[in-house]
Amino acid sequence: MKIADIDFGERPLFLAPMEDVTDIGFRSLCKRFGAAMVYTEFVSAEALVRDVKSTIDKLTIADEERPVGIQLYGRDVEAMVEAARIVEQARPDVIDLNFGCPVKKVAGKGAGAGMLQNIPKLLDITRRVVDAVKLPVTVKTRLGWNSEQLIITTLAEQLQDCGIQALTIHGRTRAQMYTGEADWTLIGEVKNNPRITIPIIGNGDIKTPEDARRAFDRYGVDAVMVGRATFGAPWVFKEMREAIETHPQPLHKGGENQQLSPFTPSLPSLGEGLGVGLTLNDKIDILLEQLHINIERIGERRGIIHTRRHLASTPIFKGIPDFRQTRIAMLRAETADELTAIMEQCRRLLSQS
Repeated sequence: MKIADIDFGERPLFLAPMEDVTDIGFRSLCKRFGAAMVYTEFVSAEALVRDVKSTIDKLTIADEERPVGIQLYGRDVEAMVEAARIVEQARPDVIDLNFGCPVKKVAGKGAGAGMLQNIPKLLDITRRVVDAVKLPVTVKTRLGWNSEQLIITTLAEQLQDCGIQALTIHGRTRAQMYTGEADWTLIGEVKNNPRITIPIIGNGDIKTPEDARRAFDRYGVDAVMVGRATFGAPWVFKEMREAIETHPQPLHKGGENQQLSPFTPSLPSLGEGLGVGLTLNDKIDILLEQLHINIERIGERRGIIHTRRHLASTPIFKGIPDFRQTRIAMLRAETADELTAIMEQCRRLLSQS
């Protein structure tokens, strides 16, 4: 798969852009474990144009995480164009336009998924940004505003005509937010539309290695984007990569008229034995490394804030009795020593179980 002249290889896995999650430390770890492409946190065009420091800081990228995309959102055409030019100076590999964020403070103001209620403006922004920069421009969006407005099959062609070089589709409407199941049927339809020539990246409910493999097998997408399953688990890319490479033969042709989840229960489970090179101790060490990376980069207090949500969300601590209290302690920790001590306590408890 390629975006412009960037070659990602066969069946690549991308890290989804997520606010307060995909900071530079986490992106670097995900890249190490097999993410073919990573994205920054959301960047507000209006804040970037106003030179807001916290937004400017999000443009910082490291060579070891390339290829990396910076994702912009906004509702004003001129601000989006100017912001894209500013982003270009930060030298990402891709500029991604966010027309999919469903949260009220974004979509409710007409940005993100809110743009799905104003398609002419959405297309105008896309066309103008493509014309304003030399970098590849891509788009991430949803199936439509709600179940009565499932417009993605038409919108995909319109966006391609604007000059974008890849399209990521989250298999939900804005009205769904993150509830219910992602419906990949329309993603498959877009991918199998003979008029579509740009890469199609599927997103939504990719929780396990099996999910990633079957998304490729059933719907023929060019890449799969992983979001919430990465919280506290940057090694999930290694596990998914192993599933894809161990079972390369497609189960079905892309575009089959069925949803991605739930999967057919008779299919073989790939969960056991994946990630055999990583022990529980290895994974705890990785999370501690993430903490140290963030502290070194942005200081102790902010580094802890950026890391502790990953520690509280990681799947490796789910076997600890009454983990809720431990999770609360993690979220309240204010020093690196305090947070490290909680982690080491978790290590001891798990080793005894």
